Amino acid sequence: MMQQDDLLPEGLQDCLPAEAAQITRAMRAALDVMDAHGYDLVRPPLVEFEKSLAGRMASGPGDVSPRRMFRFVDPSSLRTLALRSDMTPQIGRIAATSMANAPRPLRLCYCGETAVIRADQLDPARQRLQLGAELIGADTVNAASEIVALSVEALAAAGATGLSVDFTLPDLVDTLAQQAMPLDDEAREAVRRELDAKDAGGLKSAGGEAYLPLLYAAGPIAEALDKLRAVDAGGALASRIGGIEEIARRIGKRARITLDPTERHGFEYQSWFGFTLYADGVRGAVGRGGTYVIKGSDEPATGFTLFLDRLASSTGEGQAAQMLYLPLGHDEGAAARLRAIGWRTLAQLSEGEDARELGCTHRLKGGETVPLGS
Repeated sequence: MMQQDDLLPEGLQDCLPAEAAQITRAMRAALDVMDAHGYDLVRPPLVEFEKSLAGRMASGPGDVSPRRMFRFVDPSSLRTLALRSDMTPQIGRIAATSMANAPRPLRLCYCGETAVIRADQLDPARQRLQLGAELIGADTVNAASEIVALSVEALAAAGATGLSVDFTLPDLVDTLAQQAMPLDDEAREAVRRELDAKDAGGLKSAGGEAYLPLLYAAGPIAEALDKLRAVDAGGALASRIGGIEEIARRIGKRARITLDPTERHGFEYQSWFGFTLYADGVRGAVGRGGTYVIKGSDEPATGFTLFLDRLASSTGEGQAAQMLYLPLGHDEGAAARLRAIGWRTLAQLSEGEDARELGCTHRLKGGETVPLGS
């Protein structure tokens, strides 16, 4: 017998029936929510030209890195192809090309597999099911509010409980460094680095002593915003603070809301606003989103991504579905009617089968469902 470690590469694993069923139910529920809010489903290809995948997102701390992608040469075009590590750039490409003339704001949703060359230590999976939505052509508080509210509703429909949303301001240092707290380009990068590390001593050494209060402007939304206002005596952040307040108001009591204004991990291309989603019982984030600009068309957009496989693996197998055993010579019409109202059926193929061992809970008898053992 082959060892399990020999069957699949590190960071990849099979999704067995119970978990696959749970992920599929969560995926359908989340997509139904997006469809109900007017978001149209698109299905971009798994593989694209590397240049297109790596360079579509702009106006953030950095573009999507090709170093995360599996790359290879296309024997037809002799150009470098890449396996997508993030579907958001593909939605940007679709919006800027095939749907460039579609009315704005454009609402799109998507669901598909992604893969990365290396995973981080806290999350060793190299393949993920990515599901999300993008609102393209609007850069307003209303657009951001709609996206955050939609992400919370979709996660709740997928079965997540105890939701919390953590807001951040990815361009915080750049905004303050322009006038309110001036820094040159080299110092800005050093200040960003020390804020990421939450290192007060390092921040002082980098010439960012004025930025020290930002390290403590985090926590429950009301308290954190009060601390951020105290930092922002010149009013450079006034519009952002007001926007975050309005977004929080739209969410209301559907999720716990916090603010960490200096958090940049996972926000490679977001601009003025970003958010991370968490749920009870789930290790790590279950979603992430924010505002950005599509490179090439320079269109503003706001969107989010949900990690539904992470949600499913944390909540276990769930309640086993009822399965109806159909004996040889069963009434096919009755079986079809029962499937139409939600029963799963399993037809007997030969004598000597053990219905319980095959996972059945009921059997068909005289056109009716009877619990096994009755």
